[in-house]
Amino acid sequence: MSPDALVLHVVGASALILVAAHAAGWLARRLGQPYIVGQLTAGIALGPSLLGSAAPGVHETLFPQGISPALTGFAQISLVVFLFSVGYELDLRILGDRARSAVSVAVAAFVVPMAVGAGCALLFRERLRDLGMPRDLSPAVVVFAGIALSITAVPVLTAIVRENGLARTVPGVVAVSAAGLLDVLGWTVLAGTLLNSGGEQSLAWQWRALLAVAFIALMPVVARPLLRRLLWRTAMEPSLRLALLLGFALGSAWVTHYLGLHVIFGALLAGAVLPREEDGTLDPDLVRPLHDVSSLLLPFFFVVSGQAVALGSMDATGWVALLVVTVLAVVTKVGPGTVAARLSGLSREDARTVGVLMSTRGLTELIALNAGYQAHLLSEQLYTVMVFMALATTLLTQPLLRLTHGTTLRRSRTPTDHAADMAPPDTSHPDPTGTGLPGL
Repeated sequence: MSPDALVLHVVGASALILVAAHAAGWLARRLGQPYIVGQLTAGIALGPSLLGSAAPGVHETLFPQGISPALTGFAQISLVVFLFSVGYELDLRILGDRARSAVSVAVAAFVVPMAVGAGCALLFRERLRDLGMPRDLSPAVVVFAGIALSITAVPVLTAIVRENGLARTVPGVVAVSAAGLLDVLGWTVLAGTLLNSGGEQSLAWQWRALLAVAFIALMPVVARPLLRRLLWRTAMEPSLRLALLLGFALGSAWVTHYLGLHVIFGALLAGAVLPREEDGTLDPDLVRPLHDVSSLLLPFFFVVSGQAVALGSMDATGWVALLVVTVLAVVTKVGPGTVAARLSGLSREDARTVGVLMSTRGLTELIALNAGYQAHLLSEQLYTVMVFMALATTLLTQPLLRLTHGTTLRRSRTPTDHAADMAPPDTSHPDPTGTGLPGL
């Protein structure tokens, strides 16, 4: 493909991706579902499974193979920007008086699905062979099976909490806090899994692990003071500061990717070490542009994720596996989360609400699945099953909440509540969500 043709196809595909994904996200929101449901559905629809099957000539014209690296590059940059903002906004000080409940729920909602997922991978390895997995599963594959079940998506959970009037309630605060803690546990275990997964690496995993630990230890000691002195104590235009910080995030992502950890970990780490304002609040001149850029570019990630979904591989075994995995994903979250919340002192109804909310998946699950797929820890068929599981559990959260509460879920909302939910992210206090994006 000539350079002119490449530019032509990339520009055309980008226009289609942005319009289709955001229109589908808007439609999903109108139907009472999170934005991600519409955007991921659009990504799958534009992929080879639907558009490629219904109109292969049109798909080849819109998305020729030659532009795949460019779209993948956009997708990775969108992840870096998004997770950079997540790391910057993540602050576990929101636990407050409910720390015990949040920690108990986080541990239960992480350990039980991890154990069940890993155990099922070992028990049903013959069935996994029918889904394209190897006969002998490596330890990394087994651990990743547990991670895939244990994830809770903080952004989607937060959107559901806000839209159901739970933001100022005990179960809402406990669920969001527990999900933040669970994210820390999940990303840590996933990092270790990817380090030990092998792949095309010039260094042995032991050396990569050592270098990764050294990099993580040096970032707060070296990068944070330097950033504070360079960017916060000198007069600098906001646009220039944003450009330098994004360069810092991309550089950190490059290092972790080189070490076999995927770009997501470098982006998260860069955001976590980024200094806040002197009073501990978030800088609005940084938060808002990050949200705008990541919200604009994330559709590329959904489309790239959808390109790997293979509906044609979903035979009877695949659909049965999807049903089993979805049931396990819900039960191993709702049950342990409810029990842990109840034992920590919450009422029966509040505990059930926390349990249901912990079953929410979304963008976080897709990021982990994408990383596992790139590390060859998932076959194409199993990746497709897990993507649909993420969609199914996200779609089920709202009905399960209504079933749990009956008609009492949506309380009468005041104008103050509505204004608070529709307002931009409040940077005067740490944002427990890790994102201000609309329902991702």
